[in-house]
Amino acid sequence: MDDPVDDPVVTRLRAAGCVYAEEEAALLRDDDPDARTLRRRVARRCAGEPLEQVLGWVDLGALRLRVAPGCFVPRQRTLLLVDRALAEARARVRPVVVEAYAGVAPVAGHVAHAVPDADVHACELDPAAARAAAVNLGAGGSVHVGDGLDAMPAVLRGRVDVVAAVAPYVPDGAWDLLPHEARDHEPAAALLGGADGLDHVRRLLGDAVGWLAPGGVVLVEVGADQAEAAVAAATGHGHRASCVSDDEARTAVVRAVRAPTDRAG
Repeated sequence: MDDPVDDPVVTRLRAAGCVYAEEEAALLRDDDPDARTLRRRVARRCAGEPLEQVLGWVDLGALRLRVAPGCFVPRQRTLLLVDRALAEARARVRPVVVEAYAGVAPVAGHVAHAVPDADVHACELDPAAARAAAVNLGAGGSVHVGDGLDAMPAVLRGRVDVVAAVAPYVPDGAWDLLPHEARDHEPAAALLGGADGLDHVRRLLGDAVGWLAPGGVVLVEVGADQAEAAVAAATGHGHRASCVSDDEARTAVVRAVRAPTDRAG
């Protein structure tokens, strides 16, 4: 490869404001594209499209996940949720695991690949993201196109052991504070969660009641500053709730357990 100082791809990426221009140039060349394909990739990236969408993938934990143009890109902070979901699934025999608001199914994908006896499902409203989710699950899970848990097969009602989700949790008023890559190239519906960001989280905590098996859990990612309100919402729906946070990533995972004697549905 050319010296980074003289590399025209690095020069273009730097001019477009890419902080890690050398690393991005290497990734754009990673599978040895022809000159025309490389030019297109560089042009898309310089126009502001997220690198992961240009490449068509993102590395998250143990998996390389398919990411299609226009899809929400899984963040590295979601590894906290992935780890918690894997722990819950591994603690059960033949668990039924559902990722709601799945996008390209980062959580369900990890469970499908790491917990062979799990019955894995992903629910996603956007058809493009659902197609990417199907690739990421492979033969290890099922994708259902629909809003929240509404797409789930009725036969699973009352049988789900783990519901995991990165529901949209950005407060509507914080839209202008998001990076332009997110505002311009990811669906607002995958990001915005109402006035305080927790509209979808509250809905999920309520909807999950009828789907959970005795002792089933809901795991949902929120911002660290939203954790207290999310725990209160979980308690209000009859769950026993707690949370774990990642101060560096400024994120938290709320764990809501449905008491067997209180389970509805």
